[in-house]
Formats: sequence, structure tokens, C-alpha cells
Amino acid sequence: MDLMGCSKVGAWREALSSYQASLESLHKPELLPLDDFYQNQLPLLLKQRDPEPYMSKPELSKLMQWKLSRGKWRPRLQDFVSKLEETQVESASRRAFGALPDLSKAISELTTLKGVGPATASAVLAAYAPDLGPFMSDEAMMAALGNKEYTLKQYLAFARKLQKKAKELTEEGCPFTASDVERALWSFSVGRQGPQSPASKNSKGTPRGGAKRKRNA
Repeated sequence: MDLMGCSKVGAWREALSSYQASLESLHKPELLPLDDFYQNQLPLLLKQRDPEPYMSKPELSKLMQWKLSRGKWRPRLQDFVSKLEETQVESASRRAFGALPDLSKAISELTTLKGVGPATASAVLAAYAPDLGPFMSDEAMMAALGNKEYTLKQYLAFARKLQKKAKELTEEGCPFTASDVERALWSFSVGRQGPQSPASKNSKGTPRGGAKRKRNA
């Protein structure tokens, strides 16, 4: 089934409700508390800083750990973030949040930080404005656009599609944000792959033998 093209509210509810089980199926114990931080704790911290919200360097570092644990492990990105100055992170994130609802400007402000590409920037925005800026996960990108091209142009097209789907589902009586749509698509994709064997991955979640490094995402 193509979930993105599906209009059945029940299918979307089921996919979103299976998110936790999909996380557990990855057999990455460190991911569960990281996801709780990202989905539940971080949004509250950011909202408490209104009217001029910002993200701290430790929060960005933890967000990066979440992103790399839920997706592909790219240690260089974590190294880049660790070398950023606290003032850089706070200033860039404050400008980005202040630029909303202009997603283009918000992403551009965040990607001035070394190691932060459009995908990481989207995770930052999703934590603060889940209705506007969904996280740019591989699985959701493939479902919505059929590719994983990490550019600003592609992110804007991705965000528009998920915002539209969230509106459709909400109008059908199932309140959804764009970020809910992303999590449902991710969970649906992971569920179709089936349970993963703990032995097939190393402690960081990378397939044995390593993977080719990609540019900032």
C-alpha cells in the first residue's frame, strides 16, 4: 500500500500509533530516551523561551544524536556540532525561529552552522513548529517525493506535501500536524521492512562494513 496516496484515516492512525513499536524494532536502546527528549522534552523547553525562543548547543547535540540514531550514523556531523560555539547555535536558532513561517529563510539561517544541512535544520524546526516544518527523514522523503535529495528546494516541496496531507487528514476528523505525517510515513516504512536483527548492526546502528559518507544533511 502507498500510504502517502491513501485517504483512509484509519490507515494513518494505525501507522502513527505504531511509531513506538517501530522505534523498538530497530534494537537501538539509546534511541528510545533520545526520541523521548526530541518528541516531548525539547518542544516544551523551546516554547518556554517565547517570545524569543532559541536552541542551546547541548540541545542541538542531543538532537543530532537522535537524528543519527533514527537514521544513518554519520559521526562527522556530530563532530562538527561539538565544535560549534554556544553563541553561534543560540543566535542561528533564534534567527531561524524568528523567521517562521518562512521555512526557506528559517532553514537558511540554520544551515550557516557547520554540520547542519537541510535535514538537520528541518529537525530543529519540527521540534518548535511541528505543524509547519516536518523532519526530512529518508523514509518520508521517499514516500512523498520519491527521492532523498537534501536541498532547500526539495525540503520546501516536501514540507508543502506533508502540510497538505495533514490538512486533509484533519478535515477528515483526525487532527494531524505535518510532523505527525512524517512520523506515520517513517513508521509505515520501517514496519514494512520488518524487525531488524541486533546482530546486523554495531553499537552506533551502522551496518557492519560501514557506509559512504555524504555531505551535510
